[in-house]
Parts: sequence; C-alpha cells; structure tokens
Amino acid sequence: MKPAIVHGPQFMASNLTMFSSSDLRRRDWLLRVGVSLAVTPVWAQSARSAATLPAAQSLPDELARALKNKQPLIVMVSLDGCVFCHQARQSHLSPMHRAGTAIVQVDMRNNQPVLDFSGKLTTHDELTRRWKVSITPTLLFFGPGGKEAAERMEGAYLPDFYGPYLEERMAQGRKAL
Repeated sequence: MKPAIVHGPQFMASNLTMFSSSDLRRRDWLLRVGVSLAVTPVWAQSARSAATLPAAQSLPDELARALKNKQPLIVMVSLDGCVFCHQARQSHLSPMHRAGTAIVQVDMRNNQPVLDFSGKLTTHDELTRRWKVSITPTLLFFGPGGKEAAERMEGAYLPDFYGPYLEERMAQGRKAL
C-alpha cells in the first residue's frame, strides 16, 4: 500500500510530528546559522564601505572646504591592498571624516585624474611622486596655498599611539593656519 501524499497545512502538521523536539531545535539552530551566513557578506561589504575615504578630485576645492572649517586638509596617500592603510582608515580616518574632518585619499600607482593645488590636471600617482611619498600610509596636512602645515605621518604606528600622533599633527596644522 502506497502512503498518501498530503499537501498544505496537513503536510506540515504530519511532518512536524515525525521529528523530536531535539530535531526541531537542531533545525531551528541550522536555520539561524544559515541566515547569518547568508547575511554576513552584506555586513562585510557595509563595513568595507564604512572604512573608505573620498578620492581626491580637486585639491583646491577640498582645501577651501577644510580652511573654511579652520582645519588643515588631510590627504592620505594609500596603496591598494595595504593592510596598514586599511587599519588607519577603519580605526581613525573614516570616523573623523564622518564627524566632519576634511580628509581625502590619493592612491599611489593609480592614474585617476585630480586637480593639483595650482589647478592643473594630474594623476594620483604623479602627486605621490611630486610629494616624494614612498611609504603607505602617509598622511599629509595642507594649509593655505597647498603648503604642508604639519609634520607628515609616514608608515604604520602602533595602534595605541596612532590617535594621539594624529591629534598632535591636527593641532600643529590648526596652529599653522
């Protein structure tokens, strides 16, 4: 004799009675883990986007906005794949940018166009060569006329000290304005 095929609510009720409560807990747990894993790439992607900085496009305009707020323009020179750049952006620079600090990013070895401080079209890579930046991350602090207003921060610092050094450079830059 063939078992009857049941569809709809009767199917659900008859199938649930076939499982013990431990099976249901296990299925519930597996469902929750599956949903978590499916959503994880979205979380990872939003975390990546939260740790980005705007690419420099027009240094004169970006500097004018910074000076209007009585602060230096911070330019982060970064390199694609640089772990220390990512950490500096995620831990310090992106939160500062979201709070209103004028920060832009220039990418070493990138041919993205940008207007330099004199208004001439150049590339990100050419700017890094002009500024003689050879290590990433490097933070530059610019004041009036596109002149450096504070000592550069070059390379990776110990995470516990990065914030204080950054605040010290910001204070130097504000004082130079």
